[in-house]
Amino acid sequence: MPLNQTKIGWATAAAIVVANMVGTGVFTTLGFQLASLQDMGAILLLWVIGGVVALAGAFTYAEIATRLPKSGGEYHFLSRIYHPFLGYLSGWVSITVGFAAAIALAAMAIGSYVAKFLGWSGPSVAMLSILFVALVHSFDIKQSSRFQNILTGMKVLLVLVLIVSGFLLPAAVGSPFSTVEGFSFSWSSMIEPIYAVSLVYVIYAFSGWNAAAYLTDEIKNPQKNLPKALLGGTLLVSLLFILLQVAFLRQAPPSLLAGKVEVGQVVAELMYGKTGGRIVSFLIAGLLIAGISAMIWVGSRVTRAMAGDYQMWKFFARDNETGVPVRAIWLQAGISVFLVTTSSFEQVLLYSGFVLQLFTILTVVGLFILRRRKIGETNCWRGPLYPWVQIIFLFFNVIVLLFLLIDKPFESLLGMLNLAAGALSFAWEKWRYKPASAVPESSETNKSRTVDKHPKASSKKVNT
Repeated sequence: MPLNQTKIGWATAAAIVVANMVGTGVFTTLGFQLASLQDMGAILLLWVIGGVVALAGAFTYAEIATRLPKSGGEYHFLSRIYHPFLGYLSGWVSITVGFAAAIALAAMAIGSYVAKFLGWSGPSVAMLSILFVALVHSFDIKQSSRFQNILTGMKVLLVLVLIVSGFLLPAAVGSPFSTVEGFSFSWSSMIEPIYAVSLVYVIYAFSGWNAAAYLTDEIKNPQKNLPKALLGGTLLVSLLFILLQVAFLRQAPPSLLAGKVEVGQVVAELMYGKTGGRIVSFLIAGLLIAGISAMIWVGSRVTRAMAGDYQMWKFFARDNETGVPVRAIWLQAGISVFLVTTSSFEQVLLYSGFVLQLFTILTVVGLFILRRRKIGETNCWRGPLYPWVQIIFLFFNVIVLLFLLIDKPFESLLGMLNLAAGALSFAWEKWRYKPASAVPESSETNKSRTVDKHPKASSKKVNT
């Protein structure tokens, strides 16, 4: 198979960004915010802040990824910028909770939306969703790309339909938008610890803006197409998210949404009736599959990148004949199924949120180091408004991290324990094995990657 057939264009890369972002969070987290905040203006400002922070992150990652052009995301970036140990911890987090937790959350949301209509249990629906998507991605990149693009297009269309309906239909009685007095805003609510915790939900909803940076090796002309995919996808989704929350708040009283996971279903039933609401619930559940698809695609590449550098993960370094890391895909699926069966939705969200915040903060700080050392200056894409874009990103993310430690110590402790487990596994690697590469920074580290083939197949190398 010609090598160029394994590359994807900016449109597919942007679709992966959109699919990663438009998922569980936008259809579920408003209920958690309304459970602790009654100030509608402050809630909408949360979503504006989330969009600004996501765009700031996309600008930063676009530059970092073109300075250090290789798949793997934070695992590769932190290994090059700081030390292989930090990169390893980031990869460990990505494998164990980063993508696995996001996949589990999307699958659990699917269960919340449709399990009662099917007469099945929520965990059963969630597990079947994960296994189905893992199977789809186990063959070739062309099939994965086609599957991803179709579902992402349908997902965006559904969001647009919900937004248009929410704005065109009369505001519901009891909605904050039904009267002028119903809409409130107070600056005082923004300095409360619960506001920072609510921002965690929003930042989680916007997570995925960095998805294309994990697939640099698989993108045609990444210096040009990667920034286009990251920024275009993030800007589109940010606008859709803000409009969708306004639509939800116009069509439902806050009391009906507070504490609910299936916010989209509640609003859809109010707008379209029970039958229409049921149809929309199935559509939302079906299109959350696109998010699972994108995260399985991206997350497995982190596993493969680590497997090429560390002996302990070597088993997962093997690709199939078309360059798909099948073993890494099924490891990701297995961990996600485990989280579905052992954790609650909110616990998984907060637990994964803490450790992911930590590594995105370190990565963004890394751009200051790369610029000072003039690494990758020749062919990189340079983001505008440096360093103010990065300062905005760091300001909000550090606040969220601190308040998570204060307000959610149990979930934060779980995140720290996960990091401790990762550190122990790194120590085991150093003690038990001779690392495949001292510093996983160049494409040479992938030369040890082997390909599972039929005995009669040729020994050609597939480069993804």
